Amino acid sequence: MVECGEKLLLSLGDRFSALRGRLTPNAGMDKITWFRVGGRAQVFFQPTDEDDLAEFLSLVPEEIPVMVVGIGSNLLVREGGIPGFVVRLSAKGFGYAEQVSDNRIKAGAACTDKRLAAAALDARLAGFHFYHGIPGGVGGALRMNAGANGVETCQRVVEVRALDRQGQVHILSNEDMGYHYRHSSVADDLIFTSAVFEGSAGEPDLIRAAMDEVQHHRETVQPVREKTGGSTFKNPTGSSAWKEVDKAGCRGLMIGGAQMSELHCNFMINTGTATGFDLERLGETVRARVLKNSGIRLEWEIKRIGNFANGQVVESFTDYGSC
Repeated sequence: MVECGEKLLLSLGDRFSALRGRLTPNAGMDKITWFRVGGRAQVFFQPTDEDDLAEFLSLVPEEIPVMVVGIGSNLLVREGGIPGFVVRLSAKGFGYAEQVSDNRIKAGAACTDKRLAAAALDARLAGFHFYHGIPGGVGGALRMNAGANGVETCQRVVEVRALDRQGQVHILSNEDMGYHYRHSSVADDLIFTSAVFEGSAGEPDLIRAAMDEVQHHRETVQPVREKTGGSTFKNPTGSSAWKEVDKAGCRGLMIGGAQMSELHCNFMINTGTATGFDLERLGETVRARVLKNSGIRLEWEIKRIGNFANGQVVESFTDYGSC
């Protein structure tokens, strides 16, 4: 378990006294993750704006970990908690989306993907409809090259603004992001604050129709009303993750209160009593069974962070069985 957050803040004296954002010791991460599970952040920080974030980063000693999280839709936090500081960008300071030219939109990293799609519709820009069905935020989309319906973030990004561990600003081009399928090669310690996206002129009726189609598909085939984290595994080369999960007999598989959805078996759900430990054990059991059945090593798409609680380590590709 992580140490007391008040103790960490006390050890740093008054160095954060000029910050305008909120510092919260021992913050429960289960309140922000869509799975509604997880331990505590030693100290949780929500900066007011980019200047506030830069000031914070410049003041945190190098030996203390700093981790950024988004809106919690694709996140599994372990019960042992997260040491150091967890940063979550506020919707007020980083949740905007605005048209900056005829075919470009600038969006803050805390802007939801759905809001970005709506802003593009308002600007009569095509090519953003796929964001309407992604349950995440711009920061996460930039980091993992989020995509759906045959379109990926890398096809829309022009440039990205980020802060490093010392609070210095970096402007990254599309090429600098090093995009691949559900991955970018940017340094883990860079915190994205905003990005410029580019689309093409489109007819509002056609853009709206494309967005409606995305929404209808999502509501038809995905467990959108459950406590879930979106797609659990990345699609392997030449196949789909859900097909491999299904072929391995894991549709509906349960461990504790965690279950692979009957509706879409690449979605894990918290049926109401699951812990982060249950969910991670379920995921590794599915990976083990798929590996045994087809020889494919599924990769997690859900980000798992934090420490395991005492005695609750989950080993990779281990079949924990159902219970």
